Amino acid sequence: MKPLISTLVLFFFLSLAISAQNKPVLEYDSLSTESLGADDYGMKKYVMAFLKKGPNRNHSEQEAAELQQAHLENIKRMAQNGDLVLAGPFIDDGDIKGIYIFNVETIEEAKALTETDPAVKAGRLIMELHPWYGTAALLKVNEIHNIIKTDEF
Repeated sequence: MKPLISTLVLFFFLSLAISAQNKPVLEYDSLSTESLGADDYGMKKYVMAFLKKGPNRNHSEQEAAELQQAHLENIKRMAQNGDLVLAGPFIDDGDIKGIYIFNVETIEEAKALTETDPAVKAGRLIMELHPWYGTAALLKVNEIHNIIKTDEF
């Protein structure tokens, strides 16, 4: 029985060694650090927005649908411009409807971007803005998303 266990243990460690050789090892890259605006920790400043129910929620179904489509088009525009790193809805029925992570350093810059949102202009949404410190790798999210999606909103 011992030779079988020894053989299995040896096989296990050999398979780990082989699989480790097949995985790329990522190392520090100063050019990536610089291009992403990362600090020594690989982090950078952003502004996070919580999209909340606004005071004007009495739109007709058609108006609400049109505002939603314009809201999505604005999200796409900001993402294509590099201003918006991440966006998405919460899927419960709470007062916080979604989040944005803006690729800006100040609340003022983020406020100017939120004011371009048709749903905010119509009072259907309001934004609560907070400075946030997170990984600079988030700037690659939209690039990766474009590789894995098969449809548009």
